[in-house]
Amino acid sequence: MIENKKVHKFGMVIDLDKCTGCGACMVSCMSENNVPFKEDESNKKDSITWMRVYKLTNGKSFPETEIVYLPRPCQHCGGIGDHGHSPCVSVCPATATDYGYDTGIVSQIYTRCFGCRYCMGACPYHARYFNWWDPKWPEGMEKYLSPNVSPRMRGVVEKCSFCYHRYQLAREQAIVEDREIEEMEYQTACTTACPAGAIVFGDLNNPAHKVHQIVKPDPHPDPMNHKVVGKSRNPKVFRLLERLGTNPKVYYMSEREWVRKAGDNYLKGEWENVKTHHGASSSHG
Repeated sequence: MIENKKVHKFGMVIDLDKCTGCGACMVSCMSENNVPFKEDESNKKDSITWMRVYKLTNGKSFPETEIVYLPRPCQHCGGIGDHGHSPCVSVCPATATDYGYDTGIVSQIYTRCFGCRYCMGACPYHARYFNWWDPKWPEGMEKYLSPNVSPRMRGVVEKCSFCYHRYQLAREQAIVEDREIEEMEYQTACTTACPAGAIVFGDLNNPAHKVHQIVKPDPHPDPMNHKVVGKSRNPKVFRLLERLGTNPKVYYMSEREWVRKAGDNYLKGEWENVKTHHGASSSHG
């Protein structure tokens, strides 16, 4: 069977217990995707970082303080119940962003975008960025830009694409050879750059891929929230703001309970119910 007829669902799992916050994923992402930067990057309100690393703490004083670093790319949401549209796709009047049902990737089409920024307001993960200026590269650096990714102009929104150009190259080669894409043929820049091996990327629909084996996604809707599909059957794995039903394809993993709890805004008493339900569902998985 030719590869391009197969339905994929590309995603990643990030082990927060391995992440050291070094920022290699951020640098590799900017280099790979021609992400523009300014001479002064101290103002984070108008800087552009497709992959942003946040620092979380358990809120306790020394010596009980614990810190974790959380890399946050675009979550590539699947929409309510995994059959609707991602929040950003639903509101874009120019269809400048779209959901690929054959890949699970949320794309951004820069030449269609006219900068209304509705998608930025709709994204609950703050994963989209607006170009307030035309990119200005230091002298000579334009020679080192990636030819596979078009630099963006002032007035359009951009975001993480799961290095879609790498998928296109791997897909073309697989089609020529009449085969399927191998797991390591298509890997994002952040995945390959991480020195700690904290990021695992692959096809969530393929049981042979490591990301599927770690996440163990449940194809059925969550009994407690029918908007949620693809919930992990691994009790150590979670998604950010999972109860919204946006169904992201970026999963996180940690042995520490306070880290998993930080993935959502739980009210008093809610976390205990979630723990009980997750433990029961994983034991039946």
